[in-house]
Amino acid sequence: MLPLKSRLFFRSWSVVGQTCRSVFVAGASCQKSALKTSTQDIPEMPPCDFKPEEFKGMSKERMLEIRQQNCFPMTMKVTFYKKPVFIHQGHMQWLWDVDGKRYLDLFAGVATVSVGHSHPKVTAAAERQLKRLWHTTNIYVYPTLHEYCEKLASNLPEPLKVVYLTNSGSEANDLAVMLARLHTGNFDIITFRGSYHGGSPQSTGLVSNHSYKYPVASSLGCTNTMCPDVFRGIWGGSHCRDSPVQTIRECSCAQGHCMAKDQYISQLRETFATSVPSRIAAFFGEPIQGVGGAVQYPKNYLKEAFELVRERGGLCIADEVQTGFGRTGSHMWGFQSHGVIPDIVTMAKGIANGFPMGAIVTTPEIAASFNKAVHFNTFGGNPVASAIASSVLDTVKEDGLQKNSLDVGTHLMTELAKLRDKYEIIGDVRGKGLMIGVEMVKDKASRDPLSPEVMSEIFEDVKDMGVLIGKGGIYGQTFRIKPPMCVTMDDADFFVAVFNKAVHNCMERRVR
Repeated sequence: MLPLKSRLFFRSWSVVGQTCRSVFVAGASCQKSALKTSTQDIPEMPPCDFKPEEFKGMSKERMLEIRQQNCFPMTMKVTFYKKPVFIHQGHMQWLWDVDGKRYLDLFAGVATVSVGHSHPKVTAAAERQLKRLWHTTNIYVYPTLHEYCEKLASNLPEPLKVVYLTNSGSEANDLAVMLARLHTGNFDIITFRGSYHGGSPQSTGLVSNHSYKYPVASSLGCTNTMCPDVFRGIWGGSHCRDSPVQTIRECSCAQGHCMAKDQYISQLRETFATSVPSRIAAFFGEPIQGVGGAVQYPKNYLKEAFELVRERGGLCIADEVQTGFGRTGSHMWGFQSHGVIPDIVTMAKGIANGFPMGAIVTTPEIAASFNKAVHFNTFGGNPVASAIASSVLDTVKEDGLQKNSLDVGTHLMTELAKLRDKYEIIGDVRGKGLMIGVEMVKDKASRDPLSPEVMSEIFEDVKDMGVLIGKGGIYGQTFRIKPPMCVTMDDADFFVAVFNKAVHNCMERRVR
């Protein structure tokens, strides 16, 4: 556990001048700026016995110069932080910058480093394969591809037993759209508002977030329906979702009945009645929205939604790019906690611990529809990618990472919920396992998003104290916590202390 000073640093304020009125109780602020914090109260980072190599490469100034001159301007646009982090080396849940500063990585390259940076088992598997065969394509038959496909399929329920390997989640979702249209003979696709399913020209049509929308036609035939968000949405209560932490909204539903679910299902029916033909190709859904801000749906919503989709001839597609491979803790796949079996599952990111790879898994009948023409992928199922991905599956089981995600994630959400109850600007804490969102608001009554400027202040403060997290949500109002699944309880406590201090600092600035 962390030293007592680190865990309880928030008690070390000194009050000077004016006295406070209900300081930080339910988020109330002081009449005047009367709080002072000491730099000595910065939480103490958990120890790490790994020693990184000394960085002797290019200067930070030169790297930025190249980034500005030789990389697309978009690269600078998506660069995190006013003072960027220059990453040099990683080990498990830790990253080091070029100056040797250590960071606790709670974003994992956008929920991608599943088992840990440079995990020894995965590294060894990659090295063995690199010495044997770097590349060939699936026009030939080679062991690693087939060994992996069999292993991956064995981790999914029947009848999901046929695998096609790709290079990314965007490509997997592209092909899932094509496959659904080929198989059903229908065209229209439905996705949730706030969804994110990739950055390729076709997958951006599935995306429902203005930040990722270019003013060009993309993937015609995609319709967005209301996201059943029980915190920010029209309906929601205190017993809606499958999460250790529920919303702060009141709920008067009878035991086993969710009014919010019924209302959102009614909205889906309305979408079917007004916005798409009577027959559709597919419905895309993330079991928990990722880029959208770890949004969770009411219990049994997806089960009823799948029934409605299938009544209209559509396939049900689960985008497990961020939720798969044990991250949600209770199950290997996010869809399993909803009590459904999709027709197609897409996956990527954590599939190979950061090595570029993706996959589609579906039924033999649906997969046969792909034979109506020829599709060829030069790098899909590359020997090195297959070897790494196979080692990831082994490591998740051997290291008990699914259970660790459940245990550490539940503890982390429970502690963050205490901060939600303490600060007015923390509106919601949600998620499962290590798929966590903390939604920030102007106040709990309105639930209006916290401004980007204030979000950035907290974001920078957390980074400066040694923790890397992400941001998401339609308005960038949600902090995203999706670390390598090897993080520990001490790491979780350290982050809670850091986040508490960052929000405290923010509240102090607000009352000056």
